[in-house]
Amino acid sequence: MAEKLQTDVLVVGAGPAGSLAARTAAEKGVRVTMIEMRPEVGVPVRCGELMPSVQEITDMFPNLHDVDSLFDMPQFLMVRNVEAIRLIDPKERTWEFPFTGYTTDRDRFDQYLAEQAVKSGAELIKSCRFKGLEGNTAKTTVGDIEFKTIIGADGPGSRVAQALGLPRNRNPYPAVSAQAEGDYEPVIQMFFGGIAPGAYGWIMPKAGQANVGVGFSPKFSNGTLSEYFDKFVQTRGLNVKTRIEGKYVPSEGPIAKTYTDIGMVIGDAAGVVMPVNGGGIPQAMITGQMAGEVAADNILNGRSVAEYEQAWREVLYKPLKIAASNKKLADTFAFRSEWSTAMCMRILGKRRMGKLIRCKRIFP
Repeated sequence: MAEKLQTDVLVVGAGPAGSLAARTAAEKGVRVTMIEMRPEVGVPVRCGELMPSVQEITDMFPNLHDVDSLFDMPQFLMVRNVEAIRLIDPKERTWEFPFTGYTTDRDRFDQYLAEQAVKSGAELIKSCRFKGLEGNTAKTTVGDIEFKTIIGADGPGSRVAQALGLPRNRNPYPAVSAQAEGDYEPVIQMFFGGIAPGAYGWIMPKAGQANVGVGFSPKFSNGTLSEYFDKFVQTRGLNVKTRIEGKYVPSEGPIAKTYTDIGMVIGDAAGVVMPVNGGGIPQAMITGQMAGEVAADNILNGRSVAEYEQAWREVLYKPLKIAASNKKLADTFAFRSEWSTAMCMRILGKRRMGKLIRCKRIFP
């Protein structure tokens, strides 16, 4: 790369959020450069790999429009359809309710979205790490990149957010996942407790295997992720065939501000993750598309970058705020011990736990 590259929109991170931002901005005719610190997009996989159906997404986010085009994905990325969610408490009591969607291979999913961005005119530079900002110049490991607008899609510990002076995600949960061999029902299984207070596990069915993982709140558990993962695998008789990969999951809802005059943060960097279950792919794509549109319009027509925050808040803020409040209730009453987890799940029952998963008020 030349000593200094010039672009209109610089996107940092080539996950679903970054690729949607890059594609949307490029389709509007501005110059877009997307950088990715890894040599291969989407690798390694650090995700449960669940994509809710359009019906579930619109139920969670009723103010969202034009969902069919945003989430229109090719069939080959839909590895296994799911039909329900089963919640299991520390005493092995279960509650099951309908929930539709599919699991995917996140490496192929992310690569497909990045390819769509490139086909739309965005430039993709891999093995390029963002280091910081000097005005409207990004310092990276492959040289300086001068931009008009920067979009941070670089995860919950976003360096772009830090460089822009935006808030950080508070109290992110550590989580790990891997692939386990076997035939599984088309049901998402979520285990609360049974591993340690404040810890949870999941089994997401795929074709001839499942994505399995564990996350926990450091406020309630003082062990290590590897210990909890090993306990979960042994307890459930899972045949894990890949190495475990870790990440941090935002747990307290969106950050207080997601833009400045020269930039925006999207996806996990903005904290738009469902606090109750860690789901974030749809919100990443939603905020990515919104940010890409605003960035291009800002450059072409002088549109205020502040309209990005107005747009995502109209769609995502209320459901995610409710979910964060529900999570605080769970932290206060449920996750302090195995006994309290079991008791609270029994009190909530099937109907209220269904609301909890879908970011709806559980009371009254």
